[in-house]
Amino acid sequence: MEPPVHPLSALFAQLGLPSDVASIDAFIASHSPLANDIPIAAAPFWSPTQAAFLREELAEDADWAEVIDELSARLRHG
Repeated sequence: MEPPVHPLSALFAQLGLPSDVASIDAFIASHSPLANDIPIAAAPFWSPTQAAFLREELAEDADWAEVIDELSARLRHG
């Protein structure tokens, strides 16, 4: 399996969030678990701009989609 095009830290930076490992882990811990029936872009903790970016990238199956899926999985499992 090839590594994602973008690392999780780059996704956090793209979303305007702190992108160091400790900040990413803290974000995931504070927003987990995300219910399985809530699409990641519909999670209540995103700004409208962040949610739109996530929705668009997933809909286009863009380079970001794989790392968004990784974040989604981590949010659901804490």
